[in-house]
Amino acid sequence: MNQETIPLNEFQHKTLLLPEELDVFCGGGRGGGKSYGLGVLGLRHVEQYDERARVLYIRKTYKGLADFELLTRELFGKVYGNGARYNGAEHVWRFPNNAYLELGQLETHGDYAKYQGRSFTLLMGDEIGQFETPDLLDLLRSNLRGPKDVPVRVVFAANPGGPGHAWVAKRYVFKAAPWTPFYEEKSKRTWVYAPSTFSENQFIDRDQYRDQLESSCPHDPELLRAWVEGDWTVSRGAYFASVLDEKRNAIDPWQAIPTRGWGMWENYLAHDFGSSAPSATYVVVKSPGAEGPDGRWYPRDSLILVDELATNKPDRPNEGLGWTVPILAEEIVAMCKRWKIRPQGVADDACFAKTGHSTGSIADEFTRCGVYFRPAKKADRITGWNMMRRLLQDAGKPDVPGLYVSRGCTYFWETVPYLGRDMKRVEDVDSQGPDHAADAVRYGCLKLRSEMQRVKLAGY
Repeated sequence: MNQETIPLNEFQHKTLLLPEELDVFCGGGRGGGKSYGLGVLGLRHVEQYDERARVLYIRKTYKGLADFELLTRELFGKVYGNGARYNGAEHVWRFPNNAYLELGQLETHGDYAKYQGRSFTLLMGDEIGQFETPDLLDLLRSNLRGPKDVPVRVVFAANPGGPGHAWVAKRYVFKAAPWTPFYEEKSKRTWVYAPSTFSENQFIDRDQYRDQLESSCPHDPELLRAWVEGDWTVSRGAYFASVLDEKRNAIDPWQAIPTRGWGMWENYLAHDFGSSAPSATYVVVKSPGAEGPDGRWYPRDSLILVDELATNKPDRPNEGLGWTVPILAEEIVAMCKRWKIRPQGVADDACFAKTGHSTGSIADEFTRCGVYFRPAKKADRITGWNMMRRLLQDAGKPDVPGLYVSRGCTYFWETVPYLGRDMKRVEDVDSQGPDHAADAVRYGCLKLRSEMQRVKLAGY
């Protein structure tokens, strides 16, 4: 083995000093050296435990493994020269002491089959915020097994944002102060949150890197703060973070929709259909420009979401209950009866596609069950998102319409504030996340847009 010194930044050094009985979550901004730190942790484990060391490094896709493969080639080359061999077909490093480190991919439950029954002493997962739920990573914990004198350990890393932002932050970031051990209920292990930022990484051109980050999100200062400062609170849904504020947009639950005596408060449903994925249905009320039953003034054409029906599994915001249309329609009708409104509104245009079966479209099935939907005419996604963002941003202003959401709409508040941006199309929402509530609301906003356009064309 070569005797070349491996330089470390402060974050990597502090992470190496953590006791091995602690699991570690390396979270923070971009460019802090988290991936290199994982490589060094894997190297130390290999050196400490020789042939008993069995290390697995996980990314969601094989494409994501490419950068780490290059990193390990450089790192292990410094230490072992040609003594460590990499099998590109198997994605496995084998070391002179007979230890091994495997680079693995895990995207579906089918992918997990290749790890079934195997044992690892160190599990490392990078960019775990790309996982919509923690289910697959939790499964991998069952593969942690080793001799009594070899501690098994999990080390994860992620940046703020992404489809899994909410569950990652809930589990690992807000449990305790950074570098302070805490007990995590699911794993029944003690963890440490180890944050990093690029400003503390002396091995990169920090000025140039900041310029790159700024150019990637020129119109989203909240997302930039998340990437630069590693702040998991400002990234609570990078896409809506700059326009969604609970103080402005959240309202106390209404007990009833105002009657005609209060002015003409229109109402309708906004629906996004799902079965294996959740469906989301909202009771939307449009203000005539009047005071609501809560004593708050709602400017003309403001939209108020007063109730919701979401069919997600508990603590699984992206998994549906598998309800059929008749069951879902029955619940929608019951919700409408509580509010004394007709079960009618707008839904995703896809609900109106003829499937070729005798039942016709999904919308036809709803009609037979007493729920009446019209196409939302959603146009392109960006138009709808811009409309929704504008209404969210204008909430609280006395003379322009805004979007207000009851605190009773729990699925909205559990998902929409955490939705990330699509990194390939930053003006769009990342559709890998639980965007079902957001889609339904978007359709409701587009209905308002089409009505305003009709009024404008009519010359009113």
